[in-house]
Amino acid sequence: MPVVNVLDSFLHYRESGRPDGIPVVFLHGNPTSSHLWRNVIPHVTPDARRLAPDLIGMGESGKPVIAYRFADHARYLDAWFDTLGLDEVVIVGHDWGGALGMDWARRHSDRIRGVAVTETFLRPSRWAEMPERAAELFRGFRSDEGEDMVLERNMFIEVNLPLQIFSGLASTDHDVYRAPYPDPASRKPLLAWAREFPLDGEPADVTAIVNAYDDWMANTPDVPKLLMAVEGGATLGSPEVIDWARKTFAALEVESIGPGGHHIPEDQPDAIGRAVDGWINRHELAKVFG
Repeated sequence: MPVVNVLDSFLHYRESGRPDGIPVVFLHGNPTSSHLWRNVIPHVTPDARRLAPDLIGMGESGKPVIAYRFADHARYLDAWFDTLGLDEVVIVGHDWGGALGMDWARRHSDRIRGVAVTETFLRPSRWAEMPERAAELFRGFRSDEGEDMVLERNMFIEVNLPLQIFSGLASTDHDVYRAPYPDPASRKPLLAWAREFPLDGEPADVTAIVNAYDDWMANTPDVPKLLMAVEGGATLGSPEVIDWARKTFAALEVESIGPGGHHIPEDQPDAIGRAVDGWINRHELAKVFG
């Protein structure tokens, strides 16, 4: 699989489809990698240039000595987009990948063709919206206990990941997700992401980023958008948040992709792939004009 040098490191990515096609970029979140999209991408038109990078510090990408905050990921991802010369982009994002995708689209509105997301940060959240167990976990991640929970005990990989895949995670796939994080130092990106969750206005800079791309999503009727809703979703994909997005974002289509956990591309890859492909075809997003 290809690798491209970016800044002081490198990003690994998957690529298939037509090299000269419209780029459809699949962005993963925490604690996964481009492996998340392995069963989704084959459903999407091969006329597109289908790309799925591993975020910096994650998957098979490099692990430079950085803080791994949202702004760091955005900087390396920007360099990847620019190095590959990607324009007329269609974004497909999950979890933090959805947030990074919407942020990239806002800042590169002349290079975006469409945005499709699922189980992502549609707006800043509140502690009161989180289920009690989830709130307890994230308070732990954001406290002094976080280093033990994530860096030492590797909870994001060993506990959270399989619990949030309702159909079960095969041991071989679990090993793929586990491989990039063999020791505490390698798990720094996972803990950093856990502390970026915008809750009750903190961190302030991440909350501001989410508010900024919310404004962009609400005021770009010329950009088709797809929100894939999980049946029984909570927190990021709760019915209340989905309804808020339906009323707020311009040119938004909402499509149910069935039941599952937060890591819904593992539970419903076929439904997600078909939803994205149908949306791309309806709006001719993979068609080259001129």
